Amino acid sequence: ITYSATISACAKAAQWQQALGRLVAMQDAGLLPDITTCNAAITACEKGEQWQHALALITTIQNMEMLPNAITYNAAISACEKGWEWQQALCQLFLMPEVALLPDIFAFSAAISACEKGRQWQQALSLL
Repeated sequence: ITYSATISACAKAAQWQQALGRLVAMQDAGLLPDITTCNAAITACEKGEQWQHALALITTIQNMEMLPNAITYNAAISACEKGWEWQQALCQLFLMPEVALLPDIFAFSAAISACEKGRQWQQALSLL
């Protein structure tokens, strides 16, 4: 619980390096994070504009045989949007149905915003 709470606090403070460090420390201590803890780490990466780390965490989640949820993808799409990575944002959006998740308003909004930042108005319109 202490690791999870610390990672959540790091997410709220946009301290992505600290969040990832706590996640590694948790695993080094022989503790497996749950999806909520991993989502908090992805959110920390999103707030720190670290889209590459956010996407790497999705891969880590899948390698640990956990199921990503809508929060996982929403945070990752938002991280891509903040990093001006419209193509990666769309990729994550389109991956959601492949893992039996329907994109919600948050996913679509972040993806549309990413397209706007990348001046991809046609792509943004196609999401409406």
